Amino acid sequence: MRLLAVLACLALVTACARTEQGDAGAAAGDRPVAGAAAGAGAAGTAGDYAPGSQAALEAEAGDTVYFAFDSAVLREPSRRVLRQQAAWLERNPDATITIEGHADERGTREYNLALGARRADAVRSYLVGLGVAPARLDTISYGEERPAVAGSDEEAWARNRRAVTRIEATS
Repeated sequence: MRLLAVLACLALVTACARTEQGDAGAAAGDRPVAGAAAGAGAAGTAGDYAPGSQAALEAEAGDTVYFAFDSAVLREPSRRVLRQQAAWLERNPDATITIEGHADERGTREYNLALGARRADAVRSYLVGLGVAPARLDTISYGEERPAVAGSDEEAWARNRRAVTRIEATS
């Protein structure tokens, strides 16, 4: 009987460890998606782009974060990109940005606009928490109206559940 209790506890601990690993970035909304160029840049990558430009943001910090289905919760891979964006914005103090919230095609138009707004607001709040001046950050929701990719399968939906940071102005 005691052995059975020990085995049950071991199974529970193993299951919890797998869940925590999944929460750290293995969820569908956070996995790198094959062929997804947006947000794929690594900090410090040199390239053929103007300083302070959209291309510079993409290459040096990434411009896109992804979300799980019906969620505006920022998971660790997204927070990592946003920390890089905050550092990029600190190096480019004249840059102002618009954060675009997007959703996949599932749900009503109104619901997806609201979900896109929650996603954009989550990104904005996180960046403000990292020290980015709120006056430099605007948000807009496009809901399902501007998909990154066409399609009605899980891969397309995962790539469309996102927030994209766009450079609006640099002085």
